[in-house]
Amino acid sequence: MTDLLDRILQSKREELARLRARRLPTPGPLVPVDLKRRPGEPLKLIAEIKLRSPSAGVLSRSLSVAERARVYESAGATMVSVLCDEPFFDGSFDHLAEARASCALPLLCKDFVIDEVQLDSARAYGASAVLLIVRCLDDPTLGRLIAGARERGLLPVVEVTSEPEAVRALGAGADTIGVNARDLNTLAMAPERAAAVLESLPQDLTRAWFSGLRDPDALAGPAFAHADAALIGEGLMRQDDPGPLLRRFVQSARRGLA
Repeated sequence: MTDLLDRILQSKREELARLRARRLPTPGPLVPVDLKRRPGEPLKLIAEIKLRSPSAGVLSRSLSVAERARVYESAGATMVSVLCDEPFFDGSFDHLAEARASCALPLLCKDFVIDEVQLDSARAYGASAVLLIVRCLDDPTLGRLIAGARERGLLPVVEVTSEPEAVRALGAGADTIGVNARDLNTLAMAPERAAAVLESLPQDLTRAWFSGLRDPDALAGPAFAHADAALIGEGLMRQDDPGPLLRRFVQSARRGLA
């Protein structure tokens, strides 16, 4: 693990006591989520809200979380991903609630989840799905969190970066896997590696591409023939008005069916 990832996980461990002491809102109705791409359907797009990242620094703050979620919905996103880590990404579980109140799309709680109390927070603040990162978890914990997410009605989206991690995810019972094109050890992009991992996954899984998408025309590439969904993060977050760029991604995904 990088020093950065070590620091993030140490921060998460310190955060757990505060989360356990926090009074959670009563969960509302779950918004259904379906990321599986069926024959004749375009690639499904997950649009992300994150205010800062270790690789890119501070990102656009021109829109509030609620405003950005509404723009993503109107521009054709399938799901909104919300960063909930505060120390490293300027996120918050409150941002989930703000997005939930402003749009009807399902929400992905994107955090460094290491304990079931984070699943409780994700559910209480309006998520329909939660990210679980294989590299941050041992196998028993990964399996327990996948099961715990499902018990709460949340879709566990399991992130991997390599074929060995994909094997671990499958062994833990994952059926929705996101392949991160960014290497968590170096923060460098490795799209060829991500494409190979995606292609190696069983076709009956729900398979998603994570990170590095800035050019809508990239969706026509062969890597996305093996994906059901793709997450677009910094490319949109660099835009004060992300609507036009997201619409170009949606159009490109539809052209991919031609």
